[in-house]
Amino acid sequence: MKKSVFWKLLAVALLASFIVAACGGSTGNVPTATAVVSSGGNTPGPKVTSTGFVCPEPNPRMDVKSTELNLFVWTEYIPPDMQECFQLVYGIKVNRDEYSANEEMYAKLSAGGTAYDLVQPTDFIVSLMIRQGLLQELDKSKLPNISNYDPNYMNFSFDPGNKYTLPYQAGTDAIVYNADKVTTPPTSWADLWKPEYAGKMVFLDDSRATIGATLLTLGYDVNTKDPAQLDQAKAKLKQLVPGIKLFDSDSPKTALIAGDVDLGMTWTGEAFLAQKENPAIKYVYPTEGAILWQDNWAMPKDAPHADAAYAWLNYTMQGDIFWMMLRDFPYTNPNKAALDYAKVNEPDIYNAYINSPITNTPAEDIKAGHRIDDVGDALPLYDQIWTEVKGQ
Repeated sequence: MKKSVFWKLLAVALLASFIVAACGGSTGNVPTATAVVSSGGNTPGPKVTSTGFVCPEPNPRMDVKSTELNLFVWTEYIPPDMQECFQLVYGIKVNRDEYSANEEMYAKLSAGGTAYDLVQPTDFIVSLMIRQGLLQELDKSKLPNISNYDPNYMNFSFDPGNKYTLPYQAGTDAIVYNADKVTTPPTSWADLWKPEYAGKMVFLDDSRATIGATLLTLGYDVNTKDPAQLDQAKAKLKQLVPGIKLFDSDSPKTALIAGDVDLGMTWTGEAFLAQKENPAIKYVYPTEGAILWQDNWAMPKDAPHADAAYAWLNYTMQGDIFWMMLRDFPYTNPNKAALDYAKVNEPDIYNAYINSPITNTPAEDIKAGHRIDDVGDALPLYDQIWTEVKGQ
């Protein structure tokens, strides 16, 4: 976890504990990641987080009757100041559960019995969730700030017209390596099968990305449904897995920064943060093409606090709020208003983002990239491969 984020979370947790103790209550079922609960939305004056961040006012302020909001989101993916500001300006308690894989989120929602208001599915699983009736259509009349998004991140094939989703963050899966330790830098996915790298690699615990990269080394489509091609990918992946020291989708940068691994596959933001800690860490777009992805907000069909969810979406997509993603979780940012705000008000953060080929992916690498899609009836084949190769 990024050091600044760690200390913010620690400060939030300590302050929350103090308030709970002072009130003679308990935290109950509220996740530990939940920021300070306040009725600040009903009190005059500026709202300030536990880190000293002065919260912008909602623009516009939504009419909300709900008093809580239930999020089910990726780990290490929401700036603490963002969450705390929402609670302070609206007086709404945010309960947050986290997951490390789309499959984990999907399994929980499809099993029923949840009461989440917003989730963060990646592109390929959105269409599956829509097809199975797990999501509800968004009411665009309740999303006045939707114009803040860059059109290049809207209207993808997994959700034409953005009926069910809004962009959150985008990025790539590519190769990362430590130049101080890797004397022969990898340039392709296929290079990761070299014996010299065995036992030194970290990979995302992501079945579709890892199988997809393997398919690319064979010259196949990342979304193939051909059983014969998938069998070949399984055989090749079985050769690679013994050389992977760990699978990590929570914080793959941690092992890189600590020197426990030297190279592997990771996401945009993790590579960027690792490079800030150690400039010797490099990010390579493989010759076969990187994996392109986009995470999105979506509302489950039975969301109990839809009014609070719309308030959250509008508030967090404000440019003076969403710029925090550049500071805390620097993936590729689809919010034009946030970039415009950061360019004027946070130029150092903006310039670091815009000048990095990691976060600001070169056009030629986007063109050469591959986007993972829903494979429909072939999905069990992918699941079978993943279970078999990781269990060997």
